[in-house]
Amino acid sequence: MATRIRLQRHGRKGRPIYTIVAADSRSKRDGRNIENLGQYNPNTNPATIRLDFDRTLDWIMKGAVPSDTARAILKYKGVMMKKHLLIGVRKGALTPEQAEDRFEKWMVDKAASIDKTVESINSADKKERVERLKAESAVKDQRAANIAAKNTLEPEPVAEETVAEVTAEEAASEVKAEEAAPEVKAEEAAPEVKAEEAAPEVNAEEAAPEVKAEEAAPEEKAEEAAPEVKAEEAAPEVKAEEAAPEEKAEEAAPETE
Repeated sequence: MATRIRLQRHGRKGRPIYTIVAADSRSKRDGRNIENLGQYNPNTNPATIRLDFDRTLDWIMKGAVPSDTARAILKYKGVMMKKHLLIGVRKGALTPEQAEDRFEKWMVDKAASIDKTVESINSADKKERVERLKAESAVKDQRAANIAAKNTLEPEPVAEETVAEVTAEEAASEVKAEEAAPEVKAEEAAPEVKAEEAAPEVNAEEAAPEVKAEEAAPEEKAEEAAPEVKAEEAAPEVKAEEAAPEEKAEEAAPETE
């Protein structure tokens, strides 16, 4: 009868748990077994393996043949390495002390490798958890924003019209202020223009006496020239009176002859 080390399936659908057993190769997978050697749980990361190392090594040394999955588990736990060293001791290639030292060294390196793997897996899980929480928070915030936007009342058109009216009134007041500014400037400029207009009038008044004086000067000259003209006019009359007796004398002379 060939003895085989294999796995028996237990657990529920989608989450199996396997029992490591030594059983007759002719028996069913989940049938009768000879001895229960441990348990393998692939649902965790990394997988959980609980194994009776000494009893499993004893069955291996007696010639039990492991299945492919069972062999991988035994290599992982160091059972196959221990078998290899014991065969070397049996053949005389190694002493029991050397075999034990090599096995201890192998177990230390294997434990360090397992710890490193577990640490990397835990860090990856932690990072994935943080990213998932961030994604969930983002979805939650987006959902809350959508609900708030949906519940917020839309502004009434009347308010928009009121804002437009206020804006129009402000624009009208600005236009009036701009129109009033040139008028103020024009009023400010008007006194200056009037002052300029008044200045020539003053100058004209100052110049007026001079003009009157000039006008009065010709009149005085005309008055001075007038007696001379009268004297000249009177002179011919005197001469005419003097000439008249002479004409009378001449007229009387012929008569005497």
